[in-house]
Amino acid sequence: MAIENILMPQLGESVTEGTIEKWLVKPGDTVNKYDSLAEVNTDKVTAEVPSSFSGVIKELIAQEGETLAVGALVCTIETEGGGTAEVAVEAVPAKTEPANEMPAEGSQKPASSLNREKGTAAGRYSPAVLRLSQDNGIDLSLVEGSGKEGRITRKDLLAIIESGNIPTAAVTTEAPVVETAAPTSVTQAAPALKAAEPANIPVAVGDIEIPVTGVRRAIASNMLRSKHEAPHAWMMIEVDVTSLVQYRDSLKNDFKKKEGFNLTYFAFFVKAVSQALKEFPMMNSMWAGDKIIQKKDINISIAVATEDSLYVPVINNADEKTIKGIGRDIQELAGKVRSGKLKSSEMQGGTFTVNNTGSFGSVQSMGIINHPQAAILQVESIVKRPVVMDGGMIGVRDMVNLCLSLDHRVLDGLVCGQFLARVKAILENVTAENTSIY
Repeated sequence: MAIENILMPQLGESVTEGTIEKWLVKPGDTVNKYDSLAEVNTDKVTAEVPSSFSGVIKELIAQEGETLAVGALVCTIETEGGGTAEVAVEAVPAKTEPANEMPAEGSQKPASSLNREKGTAAGRYSPAVLRLSQDNGIDLSLVEGSGKEGRITRKDLLAIIESGNIPTAAVTTEAPVVETAAPTSVTQAAPALKAAEPANIPVAVGDIEIPVTGVRRAIASNMLRSKHEAPHAWMMIEVDVTSLVQYRDSLKNDFKKKEGFNLTYFAFFVKAVSQALKEFPMMNSMWAGDKIIQKKDINISIAVATEDSLYVPVINNADEKTIKGIGRDIQELAGKVRSGKLKSSEMQGGTFTVNNTGSFGSVQSMGIINHPQAAILQVESIVKRPVVMDGGMIGVRDMVNLCLSLDHRVLDGLVCGQFLARVKAILENVTAENTSIY
């Protein structure tokens, strides 16, 4: 028999730790390779961690609610064979909020020193804990940690924020110690966000109280952050897509037979946006405090919803792909979401978000920007409306609203107006004569 170690997986390119939200197994359980062992929560994703071995659960090292660094030991499995190995498995996302990428404030110490350190750990804080405390004005010296050796965990702070009882005190001269492997540049901290007061809502007979899950709490935290940090502005443009509708409808049946998946309107919109982003690269930028980063690659984030969660997978290098290629990516990514096979790496690296709100019948909406991106475009429902044509004639046309939310720190009305006008021109010029789907 051999004892295999399962380590905390890397859950994203800028994620340095994760919280054991819920164990799905207990000591003595028999598991097969790829069976889910636990749900792990970060500020980006809640993932189901699969087993890398078949065997029997020997010991659950980490406790529910405990926050561990990437690479920390979480459990052991007894398997057939000899020797001992440590394996950091790749997590399979279970539920997630819109993808919010944030550069790490510093790389952490190895897991052995970060989570199994001898002596007190109550005065040492991970970057995620420190960031959450700064965002919500929490004095960490007044917080009692529930983690190992009194460590303050992310779950401790989320509970405080949810209660609305934020512990604050006069500023002290001694700054908290942030666990980092090397010094990093210092940037001005964002203004502290005041947590919402707890809603004193009476519960009547027949009312249903729904516990706030880690995923829903993470979504709320990230949406609040986006709204507080990014000054949102909004623009909308109306587009006549009659020719696009006719062209797509003339192709859809043969395309489905030939390619094996549907040719959707959304693929045309994503292609048009990626082409316009290439012509207006400032739209493909991110705010980075003392600078704006204009991204070279055009990676389009798309929102895919399930009954109780939201995923934001990414179509990489969308500007280099055909309408067919984009359509295939949309089909495959949506299929992975619904089958639970989407990898966390497939939700990383997005530079601009396109949201298909029209699939729900929406005709006008104001999206919250997918931090740290600078804009999100909502593609609304295509509806038939009477439109005044050239010469004063009235015709029934297929019309769609494109609604753009923008970060006014990065973008201004001029470039956004030009960008939307270019997307409009591309879409209104989609015809059999000048548009190829291959």
